[in-house]
Amino acid sequence: MENKGNISIHAQNIMPVIKRWLYSDKDIFIREMVSNGCDAITKYKMLKGETGEDLRVTVTVDKEAGELRFTDNGIGMTAEEVEKYINQVAFSSAEEFLKNYTGDDKGGIIGHFGLGFYSAFMAADKVTIDTLSYQEGAAPVLWESEDGMAFTMRDGGRTERGTTIILHIMDEEKEFLDGYRVRQVLDRYCGYMSVPIYLEDMTPDETKKDPDEPTGTEEEEKEKAQTPINDVHPLWLKAPKECTEEEYKETYHKLFHTFEDPLFWVHLNVDYPFNLKGILYFPRIKRDFGGQEGEIKLFNRQVFVADNIKEVIPEFLMLLKGVIDCPDLPLNVSRSFLQNDGYVKKISAHITKKVADRLNGLFNTERKQYETYWDDIHPFVKYGCVRDSKFYDMVKGSLLFKTTAGEYLTLDEYRARNEGKAEKKVYYTTEQNRQAAAVALYTEKGIDVAVMDTLIDMNFMSFMEFGGGNEGLQFVRVDADVTGLTEESEEGKDIDQGKMEKLFRDALGDQELTVKIEALSDHDLPVVLTEEEQVRRYKEMSAMYGQDFGFPSKYTLVLNRLCPTIRALAAMEEGDMSALLCRQLFDLARLSSRPLEAEDLKSFIARSNELIAKLAEKA
Repeated sequence: MENKGNISIHAQNIMPVIKRWLYSDKDIFIREMVSNGCDAITKYKMLKGETGEDLRVTVTVDKEAGELRFTDNGIGMTAEEVEKYINQVAFSSAEEFLKNYTGDDKGGIIGHFGLGFYSAFMAADKVTIDTLSYQEGAAPVLWESEDGMAFTMRDGGRTERGTTIILHIMDEEKEFLDGYRVRQVLDRYCGYMSVPIYLEDMTPDETKKDPDEPTGTEEEEKEKAQTPINDVHPLWLKAPKECTEEEYKETYHKLFHTFEDPLFWVHLNVDYPFNLKGILYFPRIKRDFGGQEGEIKLFNRQVFVADNIKEVIPEFLMLLKGVIDCPDLPLNVSRSFLQNDGYVKKISAHITKKVADRLNGLFNTERKQYETYWDDIHPFVKYGCVRDSKFYDMVKGSLLFKTTAGEYLTLDEYRARNEGKAEKKVYYTTEQNRQAAAVALYTEKGIDVAVMDTLIDMNFMSFMEFGGGNEGLQFVRVDADVTGLTEESEEGKDIDQGKMEKLFRDALGDQELTVKIEALSDHDLPVVLTEEEQVRRYKEMSAMYGQDFGFPSKYTLVLNRLCPTIRALAAMEEGDMSALLCRQLFDLARLSSRPLEAEDLKSFIARSNELIAKLAEKA
């Protein structure tokens, strides 16, 4: 008996159809079809228990027929159920089933993804449902539609319980008749679904076997052609104590298609007050992570939903890699809703806390191992502190500063080590090799110098000074001043301050240059060029964001009266040679802070050659 009609669409149920046109990832229809099959099998198991049957969803690519078929041996549908769940768009069979189901286990039903069955029309110009219910005496049903509106429903010829959804792929979507393309989509969305999924590619391939090789039965050959797709028991659903280090690494490699091992990981396993499972991996983070991209995959009951949902995952954790599986998230609502949803905020806060707990645990129980991680993870940790003050409050005791000697100190340890020498200051270098001379002035005085050489460090230092609750704390670069780096000596005290100041100002053409004469502890170092910390930091920050406010550089040239070169220069008569030496000494001091560029470099090289020639003449 044949039944024709039009799909009943109620105003409140029209959204899934609208989403068909709005959803940017058109391959989502494959996830929806497979999800329907998984639900059908899950319902059957909930009603019948473990029967020992080979329950599966099979996706068949039949390029010759122009069809993509989704077959399950689950609960099936009666004509009444097809009328109710297919002909009335957006009536959720999952919700109806769970409402009437009396068992204890109500988990595992996917069924609340908005696109649902009608997403099939994103790629198909004709859809057929061939189904037979598990109920005794039920008649098979064959349903067809070419536009998702008008349909034909009649008795079918199916003899085995379950459902096959046949999509006749439209010409402009022929990519979905390519077995490799379908495999990509299945791997992305269905790689961890709870029901076994197989891909059957019927595309002829003459290279697959020797024509003289004997073939098995049709069923045996069909079985050989089917490729298993998914892992039905993903690691993140297990208890952490049941997982091995090797399993964590294998899952990481599989999820992110990389051979590199993660540093360590955080296993999330929460049942109350919300349901949250997952694993967050700490990859090796690039030194300057401006282009570093993490990847956190969001799942709902083992079904992939999206990458990097910023409303659920705290922004600073996006540098990590991992998977979050949360069946209770309202995934069908807008992101603006997620941003303001208190439940989502609790999940985000919990994830932040678990990451902080893991860092603190490593610091407190495996300090040496934690230190080996620090070079890789410190940009992420610092970024997290700057972006989230609550995260900072949780991890501030585990923040480390690496010194130029290769030691790792907390802020309290740095202060204790340098008490009476650094006061409330942390001395640091941004380029340990280039600023080696200035670094040496501090280390020779027994003052530790921290290495702060990543892009985030400038923001991090400002945060620690003004937003970290560290009253009076100052970060001072080694070339910001020479306070505390002098020694008592009578040598060179007779050098005329006014003469040296005029000599350098005239030679450099800078009458505003500040010149000081000090007794520096490194007797071989002739000059040091310093620049006030906040002025320099402000200019660097502006440059980082592509701004130039024309803020003038204001340097102080410190002459070391204990250095023989400076004493010899002070004794020279003013002339071409003294001017040449002044310019050379100034550029050497600049080189300790940053490279010379363009005309400055050209002049420095020419002057160096000139000095060498003069020395050669005297020799």
